[in-house]
Amino acid sequence: MGNLKDLLYTSDHEWAKVEGNEAIVGITEFAVHQLGDITLVELPEVGDEVEFGETMGTVESVKAVSDLYAPLSGTVKAVNQALEDEPELVNEDPFGLGWMLKVDLSDPDQVDQLLDADAYAKHCSEGGSD
Repeated sequence: MGNLKDLLYTSDHEWAKVEGNEAIVGITEFAVHQLGDITLVELPEVGDEVEFGETMGTVESVKAVSDLYAPLSGTVKAVNQALEDEPELVNEDPFGLGWMLKVDLSDPDQVDQLLDADAYAKHCSEGGSD
């Protein structure tokens, strides 16, 4: 599984790319592999508030429906509209075209609670669950 070194991760397999007070959010390649072919992505609306560790949407696949958890708190600034018609973009490019949302952070210090790429890789090698 490839993890990008410039991203931060949750133990629930979301990633965040933090730039200043903004984060781009998605799910990891590990999550995609576990889910299988993604058929539907449900995300919050622009302007909605998301809270660190709380459910912010769902991903449906041929195997299951899984909750998405906010890796950081803030206001949704943008949603990847392409996923409405092409949810498979998450399978094809989870760290690129398959990004899910952009969030204006309300508490940038929360990044200290996320895993770096090495810690996330170790978490996945140990089974990937809490």
